[in-house]
Amino acid sequence: MNEQKQLIDKYGDGINDPDLVLEYDPLFKNVLGSGVDRRDFLKMGSLAAMSSLIPSAATFAQEKKWDPVVRIGYIPITDAAALLVAHELGFFKKEGIESVRPTLIRGWSPLVEAFASHRFNLTHMLIPIPIWMRYNNKYPLKITAWDHTNGSAIIVHKDSGINTPKDFGGKQFAVPYWYSIHNIVSQKIMKEAGIKPVIRPQTAKLAPDECNFLVLNPPEMPPALAAKSIDGYCVAEPFNALGEIKAGGKVLRFTGDVWKGHPCCVVVMHEADAMDPDRAAWAQGVHNAIIAAQIHLGENREEMAHLLSRNGKKYLPFPKKVIERAMLFYDPAYYSNPVAIKHPEWGMDRINFQSWPYRSATELVVSDLKSTVLTGDASFLDGLSPEHVADDLVNYKYVKNALEANPKWKNDPSVPKTGDPYSRVEVVKL
Repeated sequence: MNEQKQLIDKYGDGINDPDLVLEYDPLFKNVLGSGVDRRDFLKMGSLAAMSSLIPSAATFAQEKKWDPVVRIGYIPITDAAALLVAHELGFFKKEGIESVRPTLIRGWSPLVEAFASHRFNLTHMLIPIPIWMRYNNKYPLKITAWDHTNGSAIIVHKDSGINTPKDFGGKQFAVPYWYSIHNIVSQKIMKEAGIKPVIRPQTAKLAPDECNFLVLNPPEMPPALAAKSIDGYCVAEPFNALGEIKAGGKVLRFTGDVWKGHPCCVVVMHEADAMDPDRAAWAQGVHNAIIAAQIHLGENREEMAHLLSRNGKKYLPFPKKVIERAMLFYDPAYYSNPVAIKHPEWGMDRINFQSWPYRSATELVVSDLKSTVLTGDASFLDGLSPEHVADDLVNYKYVKNALEANPKWKNDPSVPKTGDPYSRVEVVKL
């Protein structure tokens, strides 16, 4: 059964646009976390389905022998752009480090599984995932930088009747992972509007002030929206741009307009790679390459959109116009009904590329997770100190060294222009 037929079986034969069907790593086609849809809910119930999207500690493997070749796994989103560009344009090679072409993975759970089994030694993850891995599953890993800032949006179907957050009552809403900025920000927006996020089977009756949350892998979101199996979703680009162009979607709000310069995906390494003195030169070279790639991305957006697209080097299986929209199109006049950009004075872009892991942001993520509706056992959060996570989970050494050598990073709009550029106050306006 090919991918096209699978989507038709899930969402109906109205899904016949090849741009809504994405190829991915076949080695992970049937592994844990390959997707949850309406049919899965009918068979299994939401709690069973949702908990299956979180890998078990038993899948975590120990490193057998250190391999200095950079091996990257990534989800097909612009969040991974810096890692992809660092390989493609030879920034790793300039640091004397060998890298192999990154491997595209379809969903977050299989990517977590692959990283935990040491198939990859460098990857990007949604910032709450390493928090869950380290403090719930005791997995030794480190956040060593941010991949980017902003880069996500809330998309709703044009026929959903959703024009403000208050309209989410009685609706079905998808996020890519429970432990995600998308889940955190979407729930904050809805709660502010008087909507209660819940996790139930899609067939369950909802109160007028309840919105049902479910998890879908990013590639399944636009087809589900087009088929009206869901009413909206929040995810990383370019799936928002794809939703606009191909799935009948409209942007309700950009997340970077809610939380100024927020983290989304972060650079993650195994703890031994980030902390072993014998690997320090290698780790520094990796971060020098990533920062060089970020600066190049910010200065050459149109060129890089082409390189990443299927019209270029095929890292992201989307047409160039989709990647360009995701990286370049952020027009307050266009996004005025509904008002998706309420704070143009912030000077944000649809996505930015800035790597300094602000302590204040890490602490806010931990604090917000404590009040976010999650499935599974999240009791590990109860006694988790935000300050401890900022101290213990993040390695600041290599990224700071690389930034000190590349002062252009301070041009990013999320970096304070006065005072200490490595310290900021988080700005969140719902």
